[in-house]
Amino acid sequence: MIEQTTDHLVVGGKTFNSRVFIGTGKFSSGLALSDVVKASGTEMVTVAMKRANPMSEHDSILKHLQDQKIQLLPNTSGVRNAKEAIFVAQMAREALQTNWLKLEIHPDPKYLMPDPTETLIATKELVKDGFIVLPYCHADPVLCKQLEDAGSAAVMPLGSPIGSNKGLESREFLRIIIEQVQIPVVVDAGIGKPSHSSEAFEMGADAVLINTAIAVAKDPIGMSIAFSLSAKAGRAGFLSGLGSSRNRASATSPLTGFLK
Repeated sequence: MIEQTTDHLVVGGKTFNSRVFIGTGKFSSGLALSDVVKASGTEMVTVAMKRANPMSEHDSILKHLQDQKIQLLPNTSGVRNAKEAIFVAQMAREALQTNWLKLEIHPDPKYLMPDPTETLIATKELVKDGFIVLPYCHADPVLCKQLEDAGSAAVMPLGSPIGSNKGLESREFLRIIIEQVQIPVVVDAGIGKPSHSSEAFEMGADAVLINTAIAVAKDPIGMSIAFSLSAKAGRAGFLSGLGSSRNRASATSPLTGFLK
């Protein structure tokens, strides 16, 4: 029997009990976000600098997260190249007093696809500068291995385009990434249902990041709980050893042998 209480996620030398990370981009208010964080049990929340401005009286969500026992993960959403990403990262470290960073570089405002070349360049520089880097990237096994070699603490390949809720359209590449890299794999972007999350964990993913699916739900708190449960179920299924699929039926009980 798998002892779930000892199955922890370790990223950047820090241990987490929850494997669900929460994004903050589409929540209507800091209070709504705070309620979701509490209900989900998440211990990792990522936030763009424009929403985490500690000097802002109205737009900052920090005051709603400061009493939560979470790891704040600033992100570089909105930057277009490595130079801009490094600047924002250093600004975030100074303002928020953390060297944790979700690296996002997507110059195309329509599809928000990550730039692999600039992401790898920025990762190398930020790691040298002492950051714990979690880069958002394509589900590209070669790139993820390069990011691992560059010193990233985890890789965050997309399941499908940001905010699409289409699920794991990159599943076959995700399988290869999970098999090959030796750092945590966090499936990020496109997860729209708890069943998508469960599938990611059944494949062997270490964590998922959810934003849109929770933020736009009719009941965000209920949806956050559903994602928390899906993570536990999928992870338990993976650890317990899922049966292989077949193209033909396989009887679970003798069919006619007892008639002889």
